[in-house]
Amino acid sequence: MATEIKALEKNNTWDLVPLPSSHKLIGCKWVFKVKYHSYDSIERYKARLVEKGYNQIEDLDYHDTFALVAKLVTVRLLLSIAAVKGWDIQQFDVHNAFLKGDLNETVYMTLPPGFSKQGEQQVCKLNKSLYGLKQASRQWFAKFSTTLTTSSFT
Repeated sequence: MATEIKALEKNNTWDLVPLPSSHKLIGCKWVFKVKYHSYDSIERYKARLVEKGYNQIEDLDYHDTFALVAKLVTVRLLLSIAAVKGWDIQQFDVHNAFLKGDLNETVYMTLPPGFSKQGEQQVCKLNKSLYGLKQASRQWFAKFSTTLTTSSFT
């Protein structure tokens, strides 16, 4: 959990502020997972902070959620063509991809469980999207496509 919090703080995911009376607070929770090596031994334990996006209200906490997604049949077709033509194929993984998307809406979240202090009145004002937000995939796609186009990809 401490590693995840450090990554979120390094990414400037939120600012700690008092909650304005005109806004509602959205909760969050920890999701834990055990990652395994291919030969069944434990690689590591992973903790991910997830927003309770099911509490979001349309037009208040988010506006649009649609993001383009490639269908598996399209990916398989492109891989087949590349194999037949002998093209080089490269793949990359973006670590914590959804956390890169900038938020357009103002969203306030409770402090992560286990990281709040008794009597503290601060909340997290999100600057970046988190897993669980309804607009997280759209914000990631917007950031990714903007980065590609500014890097001269078409």
